[in-house]
Parts: sequence; structure tokens; C-alpha cells
Amino acid sequence: MRTLLPIIATLSLAAPLAAQDAAQTVPKDQGDRYSGVSGASRSAVLGQNGMVATSHPLATQIALDVLKEGGSAVDAAIAGNAALGLLEPTGNGIGGDLFAIIWDPKTQKLHGLNASGRSPKGISAAQFRKWIATKPLSKRDEPGTIPDWGAASVTIPGTVDGWFEMHGKFGKLPMARILAPTIDYAEKGAPVPELIAQYWKNSVAGFQALKAEGAIEEIDNMAKVFAPGGKVPAEGDVQRNPDLARTLSTIAAKGRDAFYKGELAEAMDGYFKRIGAPHRLTDFAAHKSEWVDPVSVNYRGFDVWELPPNGQGIAALQMLNILEGFDLKAMGRGSADFWHVFIEAKKAAFADRARFYADQDFAKTPLAELLSDGRAAKQRAAIDMAKASRTDMPGLPIDGAAKDTIYMTVADKDGMMVSLIQSNYRGMGSGLVPDDGKGGTLGFMFQDRGAQFTLDPNHANSWQPGKRPFHTIIPAFMTKDGKPLMSFGLMGGAMQPQGHAQIVVNIVDFGLGVQAAGDVARFHHDGSTDPEGGDPMTDGGVVELESGVPASVAEELRKRGHVVKYVTGPFGGYQAIWRDPETGVYWGASEFRKDGQAAGY
Repeated sequence: MRTLLPIIATLSLAAPLAAQDAAQTVPKDQGDRYSGVSGASRSAVLGQNGMVATSHPLATQIALDVLKEGGSAVDAAIAGNAALGLLEPTGNGIGGDLFAIIWDPKTQKLHGLNASGRSPKGISAAQFRKWIATKPLSKRDEPGTIPDWGAASVTIPGTVDGWFEMHGKFGKLPMARILAPTIDYAEKGAPVPELIAQYWKNSVAGFQALKAEGAIEEIDNMAKVFAPGGKVPAEGDVQRNPDLARTLSTIAAKGRDAFYKGELAEAMDGYFKRIGAPHRLTDFAAHKSEWVDPVSVNYRGFDVWELPPNGQGIAALQMLNILEGFDLKAMGRGSADFWHVFIEAKKAAFADRARFYADQDFAKTPLAELLSDGRAAKQRAAIDMAKASRTDMPGLPIDGAAKDTIYMTVADKDGMMVSLIQSNYRGMGSGLVPDDGKGGTLGFMFQDRGAQFTLDPNHANSWQPGKRPFHTIIPAFMTKDGKPLMSFGLMGGAMQPQGHAQIVVNIVDFGLGVQAAGDVARFHHDGSTDPEGGDPMTDGGVVELESGVPASVAEELRKRGHVVKYVTGPFGGYQAIWRDPETGVYWGASEFRKDGQAAGY
């Protein structure tokens, strides 16, 4: 086994560099690469006319076909996202929310889209708390929090409106053409890949357990769609969803209003009435997405962009601000010092995340101070290199301050780049699949994003009617001197800002290429104080490591007071496209931890 060695490389804007020595330990019984980073899963995918990277190869091909037909990057992103809702229902679907960052080559600007949904308006916060108090908790629910599944966790889905907002601004092809491949697959079927099959099995088993505990209103509709005949699809099984085909056909023919005001909205309203939930047709009719300005910090000359809250993107920016004051290259990628300062920076950023990130229509997050150099300096100074912090609360004051997901990215021949993330949240979603009012279903599951509210009425992220909850899903982008460089993201709950910061550091500090930057070993820190409520962190949390981190490094972290575990699974799903600013060549990367693919032409 090779030890971790620092990578000394100078980043060229002409292309991300491949370092000569891998920063991770090569796993046992893994082959070696002839060139580049020896532990990388593969080289980056190169293309001049367009590039797509998604977590499912069939979705990638659908999006690539749209590009080849003259569709914009937005057209292709919508097509790929629709396909992922069918092919990877464990992570996303039209019952969920969407966020995007779009580089517009005409205006040379970034546009941010917040297509997240809101809580029902026809019930007060007091009535909501009284309502959920009558509901039995699952063994997996934490007392004093909103149930993670069932009707109380459902917010109005924002994805469909997000599609039409993006399409109205940047689309070229008709929506019927964009949705046609997914409708075809839904009718005829598509085989289920290995990893998605495992997630699918886990999710259905979880819903069955909830039903046995009496902690969910119903799962019959879920079973009809996702376990037909009582069978959960295994790897290689061909899975059809004719109900979703009909729903998407209606949207393609009649537009977004069919989902928010027309027959689909009426069917969803009827379903919620049947199960005793407060969501009504008026909530769907009132829904709208919001175009927002992305926010950024400059990290060693590179501008890293995220969307403002209600998402958690600025946590990645806060981490980078803190880390910029350390000489990470001198520490060496993967050394104990390297991981220690990363973990402690995460704790500091997540302390602010727990207190201040919320719907900006209800609570104004103090962005300027949170992203200031002064605050980063104070948080940096609080890091003890010899000792892990045990708590992240209450943290530094601010004067006057009021989980299952897909990520994909697309770039087209004109230079438009789309960074898009979409999710149903935990465990496939709420477990609730709406009736169609005709004896069938609508073929998709509602998200459970409402579980990310807190019940504390004094908290910025408290449940209120018509409010968007704190969100984990975050797209990201990187520019240099006003030019687009990289559209990227990394799915996976609280892992996302941790992952974003690790990707940026891998590229900027250590010169890793866009594929290798995602292949090297990651950490995930769990246990920080949560915006959803619950007890503050007092035990330092748990540091989870991948097997590529040497045992000697883990032991040194333990000596400093970190609780360290080697695990598999919580390290996210990365996709990225790098654009050479000189040649315009795209470099695509896809996560080996998922079943995805990058492809270009």
C-alpha cells in the first residue's frame, strides 16, 4: 500500500492537470493506470460540441441526443432530469424540487433558479404542530421534529415549474420533444442498474416498516408503482411506469399549468383530501419558482458560486474562506493536518448553517457577514491544530442577525452550461404516491422536504404556512476572471457542501483534473447541529472516511479527539464539466461511486 503524498502541481487554465502521483491509497486488487493519476477511475471525457454528465448512462444519452438535435443545454438538462425521475426514482422525480445555475454565453452571466416548493398555506403553525402531534412516530423519527415521511413531510413539488421556467428563458426545442424519450422508456421499460436496485430495495423496505408501525398514511400506491406484484426490481429487471408516462404526456401536451392548476393538480388535491392532509389545489396554483443571483467567494483566484439560502450552498463558501488561510499544499493532500482543518472548518460553517439558513422571504440570512473575510478569520483562529472541537454551538455571534438526490450537468456548442440538482430527499421521498382520480396513480412520489423545517417557532427555519424549508441540494459553478470554468455538484445531504469544498481544493490546491478530483478519497463529518432541530452537537460528531485514507492518518485524527470510522456510502455522487477557456473543449467527469456516465461529441 502506498502512503499519501502531497501533489505539487501548478494549475493551468488551459486544462486541469493530471498529477504524477496519486493522493490516495490505491485499494487492494485494483489495477494501475499507464498515465495520469494512478488511482483515478478513468480519464476525463472530452468533447467540443457538447457534454453531459449524469448519474445514469441512459439519461446521459437522452440528453446528448437533444444536444445533437440542436437543443440548448437547458433543453438537454430537462430531458436528462425527466429521464432520471423515471430511471432513478430513488433519488428524484417530479414530486421533488430543483435548483440550477446556468451560464448564459450571450450575456456572460450566471443565472440562479430556486424551484423549491412551499408548505401548505391553509393551516397555521400552531394547527400544524397540533396535527402532527396526533401522528405516531416511526422508530427512525426523532421526538420533537417533523416526521421524516408521510403527509407532514410533504411540500409542494417545484420541479415541473422549474423546467418550464428554464425552458421559457433558454429553451429551443418543444417540451413534447424533450419529454418524449422518457415517456417512451416509461411505457416500454428500462433495466435497473446495480446501485439503484439496492437503493430501491432499501426504500421499499423502509416504507413497509413505516406502514407496520402505523407511521404513514398509506403505501398501496407506492407498491403499485415501485413494487408491482409485490416484487422490488433487482439489477437487470426491466421496470415500466405507464402511470408516469401518462402524467408526463399530459405535461408535454398541456404545459406546467396541467400540474399546478389543471387535471393533475386536481388529482393531487383529491389525494391529499383522502389521506387527511392539508395540501390543497390553491397551494399548487400559488406555486412559483424564483430567479436568484448566485453568490460567490474568491478562493485563491478562482470564483466559486453557489445559490443563497434556503439552500446550504454558502456553507461550502464559508468552508473555503476558512481554508484559504491554511497552506494546504504544504500540509499534503490527505495528511492528518489536512483532514483536521477541513473537519474543523466544516463544523464552524455548519454552526452558522444550523442557525441562519432559511427561506429569505421569512428570515434574512446575513450573507455579507457570513461570507466575510473577518468572520472566516475568527473561525480560523478558533481551530486548535492539536484538538478536535466538541461543540459547534452557539458559535460566533452575528450582530443584528435576524438525502437522496441526483446531480447532473450539461454544456452545449454555444457555451451554455447548466449545473442542476434535483431531489425527492430521504429514502426515495415521503412514501406517498398520488391517485390519478381514475383508479390509478400519477406514477411519482411526493418529496419529504418539509421534514427539514424545525418546530421551534423562534428559529429562522421554523415551519410556517407558505414557506420553503431549509434545503440540502445545491448546484455549484466556478469561474476565473469572468470566464466559465466548471459546472459541478455532488449529491448527498449534508455531504454536499463538504464535497463541493473538497472538489475545489483538489483542483485549485493540488492540480487534480476534473475526473481525478472526484476519484480521490473523501471525508464526511456527521453530527453537527441540524437546522431541523434536535440537540446541539456536544460530542464532536463522527468523522467518516473512505478506505483510501491510510490507517495511520485515522489514528492521528483519533489522537486529536476525533471519532473516526471507515464506512461506505455517504460520500456523495459527483458530476462535473470543465471548459477550457482557450479552446472551448469540454472535459466531462462522472462519479465512480454511482452508476453514471459522462459523454460528449
